[in-house]
Amino acid sequence: MNMLEDLESLQFEYGIQEEDHSWLYLQGRFRGLMIKACAHATFFCKLLLNLQKEWPQTFNPQFLSFLKVGIIGGGNLGKQLARVLLQLVPIPAENLRISTRRPEVLGEEQRKLGIQCFYHNPYLVDWANVLFLCCLPSQLPNICLEIQTHLEKGCIVYSFVAAVPIARLKLLLNHTNILRPQYQCVENVNIWGAGKDITAALQDPVILQATCPYSAAGGIILNIKWLEGVFHAALNICTAKDMPHLQVLQLLNELFLSVHFEDCEKDEASCPKFQLQDFVDQVYTKNLPQRRPFPWFDLTAVQLKETPFTQHFSTSTAFRDHLTYLYCDLFGISFTKEQQPGVSTSSSSK
Repeated sequence: MNMLEDLESLQFEYGIQEEDHSWLYLQGRFRGLMIKACAHATFFCKLLLNLQKEWPQTFNPQFLSFLKVGIIGGGNLGKQLARVLLQLVPIPAENLRISTRRPEVLGEEQRKLGIQCFYHNPYLVDWANVLFLCCLPSQLPNICLEIQTHLEKGCIVYSFVAAVPIARLKLLLNHTNILRPQYQCVENVNIWGAGKDITAALQDPVILQATCPYSAAGGIILNIKWLEGVFHAALNICTAKDMPHLQVLQLLNELFLSVHFEDCEKDEASCPKFQLQDFVDQVYTKNLPQRRPFPWFDLTAVQLKETPFTQHFSTSTAFRDHLTYLYCDLFGISFTKEQQPGVSTSSSSK
């Protein structure tokens, strides 16, 4: 590709009429959305693996040993997502499978990456405990009909099908353990590095910081209710193992809030901590025995409605700072508190 870099006739823009050049920003926007989608899926899977590492020895983490990821859809997003998860989480090739209508197209990809590619959606769902939907909106109703009776309660469905709202997806799947990031393009800014593949792009500090959940850099913001869904998905995993809620809170503090800025390390007592009332209301708190697990949360409701955590989540600057630091640390990139990406007011209120 470097040999062709200076050949004008082979550039994407060559041959486009001058009056149509104003539309070229869509190419950068498409790439930005792809990078953000892959980054947030990687962040989520990294957290699940860290949850396994932090899991108390008294519990047998069968759900997470090892993370089994299924991808429905072998198009551009499905292929890019598979590469990023394999290289950056990293997920072993034997623990990632793709179901697509044309598995023969992925034959070379299958050999190169060592992953299984086939066309059998119910089989994939029977096997996976995290399922990414990377199909077209027109394909989704039939896919949901195929797989809904195969979904275990604890299987996390992660949907990239932007045209189908999460409430509709809940009905189609008859399932509540669903995560759906929602992106909004607010301005035309292209910082996404057109010459790099997505895995390399996510090793670039500027690009990575632009993907942070609170960042509006690059003109794309994320509905922050998705991040609330991520926390509650972790709670559901612990509930499935009957872990007492006090032990769960300790585990979440170690998992999400253990990475500190330099000034925090001098006074960790001032750092934010998860409390029981952050997740359940006061009435439930008073009647919750110490050995009782958290209730099972409907992730679709968490992402659509106000929760006990919503207020704390949107007003605590220290909490957002720690999560942003954790986000970049999981990708192997560190920065000082002064260097962290700016927090978008619109992203935290969406």
